[in-house]
Amino acid sequence: MKLTDRLLKIASLVTKGKKIADIGTDHGYIPVHLLNEGYIDFAILADVNKGPLENARKEVRHNNLSDKVDLRLGSGIEVLKKGEVDEVIIAGMGGILISELLEANIEVAQSTEKFILQPMQAQKELRKYLLNNGYEILDEVLVREDFRIYEIIVAKYTGKNTNVEDEIFYEVGNKLIENKDELLNEFIDKRIHTYTSILNKLEGKSGKGIDEKIEDSRLNISKLEKLKTL
Repeated sequence: MKLTDRLLKIASLVTKGKKIADIGTDHGYIPVHLLNEGYIDFAILADVNKGPLENARKEVRHNNLSDKVDLRLGSGIEVLKKGEVDEVIIAGMGGILISELLEANIEVAQSTEKFILQPMQAQKELRKYLLNNGYEILDEVLVREDFRIYEIIVAKYTGKNTNVEDEIFYEVGNKLIENKDELLNEFIDKRIHTYTSILNKLEGKSGKGIDEKIEDSRLNISKLEKLKTL
């Protein structure tokens, strides 16, 4: 079993010796890897679908780790009880769904020491949810896999909301800028390309909604260009 760059980066953010839960575990590659390395001693592997959970069960048995894991069928962090684990991984889902999973079990969400979140889309919406619902973003990292750059957000509930200076920081996390992530400029260029594509598609068109979208896209391109110089 060889982890992809994305999964390796997620695994690297787990704190040594902590009990973890991997939500939407699929084949269970991350916790199996961490257990095999002796980096952690216990993991809960959970998935909402029976098929992926059975895949994880096979992987666990193949690696003789049955005594170090608990496999659970169910939705999100609803399968967890307060204090069962220290850190929770939720990866490979949409940002809005991740927000909904956190909302579905407030007691566990607010008592978890650390969340490692890797949204596949709606990253902006996830950051907005976290910062406006009492979570602190502790760290953010980027990782390239094939032709895509993935965003990984490390967060913890503190009860304090965080105001951002500008909406653009929901799109490009402050921690990415503070850390001067080596992929930051490439990541920003991809965002600029997205907005440029929108402008190209709307060229020559007009209308209330269209005009607003053109203006927003131009403004965001300008803001993103400035972020590259910070």
